[in-house]
Amino acid sequence: MTVRDLIILGCSSQQPTRRRNHGAYLLRWNEEGLLFDPGEGTQRQFIFANVAPPCVNRIFVSHFHGDHCLGLGSMLMRLNLDKVTHPIHCYYPASGKKYFDRLRFGTIYHQTIEVIEHPIAEEGIVHKDEKFQIEAYFLEHGVDNVGYRVKEPDIHKFDREKLKVHGVQGPLVRELGKKGSILIDGKQIALDDVSWVRKGDVFATLIDTLPCKNAITVAKDAKLLLCEATYLEEHRDLARKHRHLTAKQAAEIAKEAGAQQLVLTHFSARYLDLEPFLTEARPIFPNTDFAEDFKRFDFPR
Repeated sequence: MTVRDLIILGCSSQQPTRRRNHGAYLLRWNEEGLLFDPGEGTQRQFIFANVAPPCVNRIFVSHFHGDHCLGLGSMLMRLNLDKVTHPIHCYYPASGKKYFDRLRFGTIYHQTIEVIEHPIAEEGIVHKDEKFQIEAYFLEHGVDNVGYRVKEPDIHKFDREKLKVHGVQGPLVRELGKKGSILIDGKQIALDDVSWVRKGDVFATLIDTLPCKNAITVAKDAKLLLCEATYLEEHRDLARKHRHLTAKQAAEIAKEAGAQQLVLTHFSARYLDLEPFLTEARPIFPNTDFAEDFKRFDFPR
């Protein structure tokens, strides 16, 4: 899987509508499928999106309100039915372990897949391998609720002119990349002498929260920020009461965090027209779009 994109499988909040399913978001990146907050009906949404569920390698649950997790059990059972051979990593707030187990073992089935659980009790880096560094931070929603920050490793990129000047050619280039430094004609050549660092891209998700410091931490310098905007400013009192964001507040977070692109989601069923969300957010953060079921957002290198 070389494609890099975010697919919206659902963008409603607690109540689905005729056009918006419970939330669910698939990020295809570095030959993996990262599924965030699989709400009710997620398995079927894969069919309409023309994407095969076995692409999923990791599942992230921000918190255990139903619209963010009711599709978890059926997704695991579907992957089990498809007999995927790769492990499925599952990330979730540790305090919700009993809910995770109820969803996972809610029906009778013969388990064939390997599920690796990552219950999150402390903030910071919760997983790191050669493809991703995953960070988790608790948000403000009245229950344990995690914002996820996923970053790919920084990569050294060789400068051809500098390689030529320092006489690093052929197999020596690979050796330098592997060892970090090599000796040529009695002179020590370091990797930094002939390369530059391409910072790894960051995807961040903020689903269900009031404005808070950790929201900025999660979204910091994100190439793509997926953020809830349950309400418009005219219903800011409801946003505060139910511990959610307005479109304006989401835009303010994106701006302060230095994100590059903002995608709004998790809309209240009271809104049929989503254009006002852009009208509210874009004066603050111009590169804003709203999620729609089956809409895709490119995530280019």
